[in-house]
Amino acid sequence: MSAGGIEELKSVVKETLENRGVLNHVKAALRSEVFNALDDKLEGRPQLSNENLLINELIREYLQFNQYKYTTSVLTAETGQPQTRLDRSQLANELNVKDSNRSDSVPLLYSLVMHFKNREKCKDTKT
Repeated sequence: MSAGGIEELKSVVKETLENRGVLNHVKAALRSEVFNALDDKLEGRPQLSNENLLINELIREYLQFNQYKYTTSVLTAETGQPQTRLDRSQLANELNVKDSNRSDSVPLLYSLVMHFKNREKCKDTKT
């Protein structure tokens, strides 16, 4: 096979892998493993506080909802968040958020943002 043929083959394979999302998946997995390798196990990571666990879980739910798979895998690896997700009802309960049928189709983070945006609008109309 000529040099030009090899370059063309590499280009086609790369494009195919990109179109299927495989290339980005491999890159994200590699990044995640690099974070794990660089993470100094001797120093140890501070214990994950309940607040950080909840915040990370809100972010993870948001990332997964928006199909940011690779970012999710890096977040989980870097923060030490458990692989098993918290149940949404448990997360809502911990945050004292009322989860309705209307709001359960979007991440809780969206509900929190909308709550505070609406709260600001109410303040503005009172003044």
